[in-house]
Amino acid sequence: MKRIAFIGTGLMGLPMAINLLKKNYPLSAFSRTLSKAEPIKKFGGHVSNSIEEAVTNADVIITMLTDDSAVDTVMKDDKFLNNIKSKATVIDMSSVKPETAKFHSDNLKLKNINYLDAPVSGGTIGAEEASLAIMVGGEEEIFNENFEILNVMGNPTLVGPVTSGQVSKLANQIIVGLTIGAVAEAVTLCERAGANPKKMIKALTGGWADSKILQTHGLRMIAKDFTPKGKTSTHLKDMNNILGCAKNFNVHLPISTLVKDMYNTLVKNGHGNEDHSSLYKEIERINKK
Repeated sequence: MKRIAFIGTGLMGLPMAINLLKKNYPLSAFSRTLSKAEPIKKFGGHVSNSIEEAVTNADVIITMLTDDSAVDTVMKDDKFLNNIKSKATVIDMSSVKPETAKFHSDNLKLKNINYLDAPVSGGTIGAEEASLAIMVGGEEEIFNENFEILNVMGNPTLVGPVTSGQVSKLANQIIVGLTIGAVAEAVTLCERAGANPKKMIKALTGGWADSKILQTHGLRMIAKDFTPKGKTSTHLKDMNNILGCAKNFNVHLPISTLVKDMYNTLVKNGHGNEDHSSLYKEIERINKK
C-alpha cells in the first residue's frame, strides 16, 4: 500500500487521518502542535517529530492546513521540498486561493512531484463519517492513481485541471454562506413572529427549502449552541477568497459581498472562534438597532 504522510491534524485532519489508518494505510503524521497528532497512535499511526521525517519516503503527502499562510509555510520550506521523493504526489486538501494552488503545483513540478488540489466540504461530521465532498483539480492520471486514498475520506470528483478544486470549493462556500444567512433570517423571523422554529424546520423537510444546513445549522441557532464545527473566522477567509477570485475574472457577486461583510463584523465583535452558524448573532445584532 502507498505510504502516506499527513500534515495537519486539526479538527478536520485528525479524523481524516484516522479513517486512512482504519483502512490499514501506513501513515505518519506531523502537526505544528505535536500533541494534536498523538491520537493517531491508537490506530497504528506514527507521529513524526519533524516535517522532513514525515515526508521522507512517503508516496503521498496530504496537507490539511488552516489557510494560505499555513500552506505556504509548509510548502515553501526546504525541509518539505527537499525530502519528498521524485514522482510522489502532494494532495493539498486545505481551502486556499486558486493562485496559491497554481503556485505550489508549478513549484513541485520542477522537482518532478505531482500535485492535486482537493479541498473538502462536510465539516467535522463529514470528516468523521468519511462522507466528505472532495473537489479535485489536477491531471486525470494522477487523480486515478490516488482515487482509492481519496475515496477512503469521502466522495472525490475530478472537476478539471489544477485550481479547479479550489474554485469549486469557493462555489461551495458561496452556497453554504448564503444559505446559513437565509436560515438565520428564517429562524429569527419565526422566533419574533411567534412561530415555533423547530416545527418550521420539520414542516419544510422534503420541500424546496430543505437542506443539510437548515437541518443542522438551523437547530444550532435555535439551541444557541455555537460550538465550532466550522469556524466563523474560516468562513470569513473563504468569503474573502471568493471575492478575490471573482475580481480576477471581473465577476460581481453582490450577495456574497453582503455575507462577507456580516462575517467580518462577527469576527470583529469577538465571534471568530464560534461556529459559522453564529451568523445568526449578526442578524440578532442588526435587529437590536
